Amino acid sequence: MNDETWSNALFPDAPSDEDYVWELFHENSKTGRYGHYVPDDRVASRMIRMTDSLSYEGYPVFDLPDPGEGFDVPLGEALVGRVSPKGLEPVALPLAQLSSILYAGYGVTRMNDTTDFLRPFRTVPSGGALYPLEIYLTGKHVDGLKAGLYHFSPPKHRLHQLRTGDLAPELSQGLVEFQADLAFDASVILIVTALFERSTFKYGARGYRFALMEAGHFAQNINLAATALNLGCCNLGGFYDRTVDAFLGLDGLHQSTVYMIAIGGQTDQHETPHRFTREGRT
Repeated sequence: MNDETWSNALFPDAPSDEDYVWELFHENSKTGRYGHYVPDDRVASRMIRMTDSLSYEGYPVFDLPDPGEGFDVPLGEALVGRVSPKGLEPVALPLAQLSSILYAGYGVTRMNDTTDFLRPFRTVPSGGALYPLEIYLTGKHVDGLKAGLYHFSPPKHRLHQLRTGDLAPELSQGLVEFQADLAFDASVILIVTALFERSTFKYGARGYRFALMEAGHFAQNINLAATALNLGCCNLGGFYDRTVDAFLGLDGLHQSTVYMIAIGGQTDQHETPHRFTREGRT
């Protein structure tokens, strides 16, 4: 098989190579037996120099209440009750509920004292327990918090206030047009970013995949927590990356936005979800 035949087999009727960069990346990020490997001592040395979470020293700090609200809902009910609502409305969100949602998404669950790992463990699985994600939130409908932009610090379960004021008009410019209203209609919007080097220094291109997988783990936890609290949850993949990165003050290369999640009251009523039993669907 010559090169032209092979190319046509891989990319039938491809208008240009640029349209298939994803396939090239996927191929190049596959794990091989003799590929990227960093010795354990170098990994440990690097992790010791890295912080668990961005510190944002000097910014106002808000300690969150102990999480727990909504965790008494059975997992099965949260799973089948999770829906993507047609719309949201900006209901007042108690600080205790926000605390539970953030903890469910990326909170610290146990320490690493009795293990060989150098990081405490969180509510999501993470390649090498490296936790490359950083979580931000914006909104003006959380009881006890001023409107503005905040950063969530999982190790201390607290928020850092980075900016103040109603930022919905600015953030709406970062959402695709048909979802721009969510910047105004949501109680809060979570913005998930990744510091890619936290994973790629150890896993190479595969580490980029791991960061995206972790964002998915985080999002599902957030969805289930919001459902347990009877809140609506819209997962946003349609955003203008560079605009949102600029909104957060990120360089967009070493750290960039990978996901957004809007949370608020549900404006539509769904039918009662089906329940599954051993005998079938009810």
